Formats: sequence, C-alpha cells, structure tokens
Amino acid sequence: MSLDLTHYPHLALANLPSDLRQQPKSKLKNTADELRQFLLNCVSQSSGHFASGLGTVELTVALHYVYNTPFDRLLWDVGHQAYPHKILTGRRDKMTTIRQKGGLHPFPWPPESEYDTFAVGHSSTSISAALGMAIAAEKEDKGRKVVAVIGDGAMTAGLAFEALNHGGDLNKDLLVVLNDNEMSISENVGALNSHLARLLTGNFFNSIRDGGKKILSSVPPIKEFASKAEEHIKGMVVPGTIFEELGFNYIGPIDGHDVNGLVDTLSNMRNMSGPKILHVVTKKGKGYQQAEQDPIKWHAVPKFDHTTEKLPTAKPSAPTYSAIFGQWLCDMAAKDSDLIAITPAMREGSGMVKFSQEFPEQYIDVAIAEQHAVTLAGGLARENKNAIVAIYSTFLQRGYDQLIHDVALQELPVLFAIDRAGIVGADGPTHQGAFDISFLRCIPNMIIMAPGDEAECRNMLYTGHIANKPAAVRYPRGSGMAVDATKPMQALEIGKSRSLRNGEKVAILNFGALLPEAIEAANKLNASLIDMRFIKPLDAEAVLDAAKQHELLVTLEDGAIIGGAGHAVMQCLQENKVLAHVLNLGLPDEFVMQGTQQEMYSELGIDAKGIVKAVKDFF
Repeated sequence: MSLDLTHYPHLALANLPSDLRQQPKSKLKNTADELRQFLLNCVSQSSGHFASGLGTVELTVALHYVYNTPFDRLLWDVGHQAYPHKILTGRRDKMTTIRQKGGLHPFPWPPESEYDTFAVGHSSTSISAALGMAIAAEKEDKGRKVVAVIGDGAMTAGLAFEALNHGGDLNKDLLVVLNDNEMSISENVGALNSHLARLLTGNFFNSIRDGGKKILSSVPPIKEFASKAEEHIKGMVVPGTIFEELGFNYIGPIDGHDVNGLVDTLSNMRNMSGPKILHVVTKKGKGYQQAEQDPIKWHAVPKFDHTTEKLPTAKPSAPTYSAIFGQWLCDMAAKDSDLIAITPAMREGSGMVKFSQEFPEQYIDVAIAEQHAVTLAGGLARENKNAIVAIYSTFLQRGYDQLIHDVALQELPVLFAIDRAGIVGADGPTHQGAFDISFLRCIPNMIIMAPGDEAECRNMLYTGHIANKPAAVRYPRGSGMAVDATKPMQALEIGKSRSLRNGEKVAILNFGALLPEAIEAANKLNASLIDMRFIKPLDAEAVLDAAKQHELLVTLEDGAIIGGAGHAVMQCLQENKVLAHVLNLGLPDEFVMQGTQQEMYSELGIDAKGIVKAVKDFF
C-alpha cells in the first residue's frame, strides 16, 4: 500500500537522491518537514523503528544532497535511523511493508538497493567498514567519498574505537558523522557552533593550518607551539580532543536539525582530505512530542493512530520470557547478595528494568560492549561473585572469544541468560538467534539448557545459577505456553529430560521453545514426546531408549540444524553404535529473513503442520 503524495509536494519530487539534488537549497527545509511527516504516517501504518528515524531526517536530506550517492558511499550504523534514507532512495512506495514477510528489509540491505552500501543490524560496524571502503576508493582513484553515520551510543563499543585508531593512523579520506542524540543544544549555542563549523571547514582556515604545518614542520619547538596554539583555539570551544588525538579532524558540535547549516558544513568537509569527524546533535523522536519525551518507549512501535499520540494498549497476555527472567532475577537477588547481573545496553529488552531499580548495586550496564560484558563477568566470577550476563543470542556472537577464553576455559561459574534465541520475527536475519546452540555446543565445560515453558525457564535459570560452572539458558522472544512460573524454584537434575507423551513408531525429541508445536504434532501423529531440556550434557539414556522403541526419531529445535541439538543426538547414537532413523528439523543453512515468528515457523516447516508433513513424507 502506497501513501498519497498530495500533501508532500516537495518530497514527491525527490524519489531518488539525484532528484533531491535538483532542488534549490532554499526548499530543503520543506522537503525535510514533509519527509518527517511521511515517515510518521508510514510507521504508524506498518509498525517499526520510529524515534531514531525522526531524529535523522535533516541529516539524511543533507547527506544525500551534498554527496553523490550511490557513487559516494554512505554507511549507517545499526540501521534503526535509516528509514528516511530508504524513503529518499527509491523505496518510498514500499515503506508500509517494512519488517513484514516479503516486504522491505528492516535495516540497510545491499540486495534491496544500491544505496545500501553495507548490510547492518548490529552496532558499531560502520567506521571499520567505511575505512575499508576509503582504502579501496583511494586505490580506485576516482574521487569517491565515504561517509559513516554512527550514534553516540554505538561509539561506546570497542570496535568503533579500534576503527578510529586505525583510521587516524592511515590518514585516509573518510568522514565519520557522530550523531549525538543524548545531549541537548540550545538555539544560540547551536547557531554559534554551526558558524564555527563553517569557519573551521572553510578553505581559509584549512589553507592557513595546513600551510603553517608545512612551513613549521622542520622546526620542532615552533611546530609544537603551533600545535598547542591550534589546540587552544579549537579545544576550548569544541569537545573533540580525543578524536584529534586519534588523528581525526574534529568539527562540531552543530545542530543536526538545521538542514541548511548541515549542507554548508558537509559541503566544506567534502572538500577536505583526510579523516574527519562531524559531531551533530539531534533529538530522538524529533517532531513528535511523545517520542521526544520517551524515545525508549517509542524506539520501535506497533501500528498506531498518530493523531492520538498514544500507542495502543496491549491486550493482556502471558508474561514474556524476558519478564520471567526479570522476575527471577529480582527473586534471586533478594536471596543472594553476591548476585551481579550485567547487560550490554539492553535493560528494557532483557526485562531488567525492575531489577535495576530494586537492586541498583547488583546491576551493571556496560553499554554496547558485549565482549567487555563477558570478560567482566569472568572477573567477577573469579572473585566469587555470582555473575549473570543477560544478552540476546545474536549479540552473544560478538563475545564468543571472551566466552571461550575468559569464562569456559577457566570453568568460571557465569550464567548466560540468552534472550531472543531462535526466530525473533520482524528484525530479520541480523537478529535471528539461529547459531547459539551450534557455537556453544563445541565449548568444553558448558551446560546448555532450553526451556519448553515458562516454569522450566525459571527452574533452569536457578539450576544454572547454582551449578558452579559456565551455564547458558536460551529462551525465545515473546510469550510461551502460559504455564504458571510463580511456584518455588527447583534445581533440575543436570542432563535429565522429561517424558511428556508415550506413542508409537515416532518419538519427537524437543529442544526448547517449539514445545507447543511438538505437543500438537505428537497428538496428531500419536507419537512419543520427550522434552529434552538439556542440549549439553545430553540425556543419552533417553535418546538410546527412544531409538530402541521407535522407528523414527525426530529432533526439533529453533536453531541451526548444522551443529545443533539434532546433530548432538546423531553423535550420541553413533558413539553408542546404535543404528536409527533420525529426522532433524530446525533452521536451514541459510539466513532467515523477516516475518512474524509463526510465519517463519510455517515457512521453515517447524510448526505442527510442518512436523506432521515431514514425518508422513519420511514414511
């Protein structure tokens, strides 16, 4: 469904950046205003990321106006803020399909558009990728420019600073736009800094500075004095010392919502050589009052009526697995003063808001720094603290070396609460929790658990917490089976499954969140059903007994088949010299695109209907 462009006369003339560049500079504010309203209308109809995009409207217009995209490379970090970019790059009429099955990708995606120069979904990758492109552009020698847009939150990750350190040392032609949406900037200060930015990027200042450095380079004492003088002139006004020390020419901060000021500054910076940082200050949710006041709540939204400025009231439902974890954390912390829970900037998503408020001394947010989160937990565990790392499956990938080297190798008792394991839905391939079973299984000393319902999740968290060795509990996005999870916690016997149904011919061995689908399929097939609970150590006795009593074993998991729980079952049979027919159902050897969880379960054949069909096809 496309939106009527009658009320967007300037935006209607800017379907592509080449069209935008035909507009007079005096009309850009009108275009930006219409773009913001168009974005508001789109997301309210489709759902999706909201506040971040509203904050980058003017910046997006200015970047595409000044730079010759797609020849010039424009990279967005994370991609939440790239909706305006999608609108201006030929995808305007498809915006209401974003994050839906078969619709626009939720983040920048090169197969979708030549303007999306690098696939992204995780934080802090833009500067490294842009530096690689800048090196290639220099070798190509066609005058190609490279720009990376990164938020102040993403700048907390070590990867970003590694790239800055290398980029400053290589001295390549690269612009990093630091989109700072956490600090405010008053009108007069913004105007002053915009004026200063124009001066600092202009030919006059830079010719004097560069010329002076050449002349004075052979006189060390005077060169040092000149450097200090420049630092005094700039450093007293702009907070860019750290970037200057890394070898970047720092400009800003400037008002990120002054489109004409941005165009002036970017135009000057485009003509500057070497590594540069432009610090722009923006407001998340700009132009929509409720999103400005609560950008966390309005970060990603369902469909809503934008005229009411209210999000729809969620229908009462079973607690999410994240909420189950959050409540368990509070209950456990009340009994265990040595418990310390760590999150890499995912307090809300991981269900830790209540815990952070009630137990602030036992809560640590390390910002977007997954590697640090894991090794920090290892250090705490070494000093007899009961460390818990609450982390999304797809983000744990970034701390893999630390998990091996700094936790498992030393057999430190760190509990990993792995949220968003399996299919997550609309965020698509960058966020599907497909690989954690496979990459955890091969690590010695690990206990890996997958609950089939909420009560099991609570008991598994408790089991892992007291196991005195590295342990992981992986659970899905959203709600489960509405099983009562308020009963007293019980420690499970490590490596022990539970039999839920006795049947004939077929035994379904379920690992984790697909248990409701397994129950339905087992009933239709009159199959036995075993909820395996533990991926490692595996309940070998249950596997071998099932193989003896059934003609077919079906393993079911919401993770990658390769190296997954099903492969653990086959390995068990092989090691015990048992011949059996095994059917592995799970995620295929491909990246799973966006769609609702149920849509993707159906497409991948791991819902009840797909399980039944796979078994009948086997026979």
